[in-house]
Amino acid sequence: MAGGEPTRQTHYELLQLPPSATVEELRRAFRSLSKRYHPDTTSLPAAEANERFRLLQEAYTTLSDPARREAYDGLLRPPAPPRPVPVPRRGEPRLRPVRRDFSSGEWFALLLLGLALSASLVLGVGMAWVQGTELVRQPSWWGEAAAANLRLIPAPPGAAAVQDGSQPGVSAGNADTPHPPDASLQAPAAGA
Repeated sequence: MAGGEPTRQTHYELLQLPPSATVEELRRAFRSLSKRYHPDTTSLPAAEANERFRLLQEAYTTLSDPARREAYDGLLRPPAPPRPVPVPRRGEPRLRPVRRDFSSGEWFALLLLGLALSASLVLGVGMAWVQGTELVRQPSWWGEAAAANLRLIPAPPGAAAVQDGSQPGVSAGNADTPHPPDASLQAPAAGA
């Protein structure tokens, strides 16, 4: 065939037998054809004789073994047409999904998940408490002055009340950045 790949023959076609051939018929056909295509006894070119003899051996090896022959015959059969899915007709009862109770294994898995969640929560809170970490923190964007004005966080004892609503040591421009009193930032004393 020019320009295309030659079609591959089936093993039965290579041995020139029908698919219903017996093991004895396979043996006779292989012996007869192997004499014709064996590289030592044929007049064909060596490459072609080698290829034909290899294919002949492959066909005989496959078809002489009952299990391999059955598998090969299964490959040759056309696939079965798909079965149509039955569609319920009007008025016929439809199958509804059935809700079932959890099995004992599913309940046990849920119990283990709940215990693991509880244990991790207790462990996390306990470790924070032992280390002295605050369990509830105010967000960084929430200024202490706003919290004090809303009375969410009580003012520390001894803190001086400021009339304008700001805290001492906190700049008026940004309530999040307090300016601690520092001797190097203070103006020099007069007369020094």
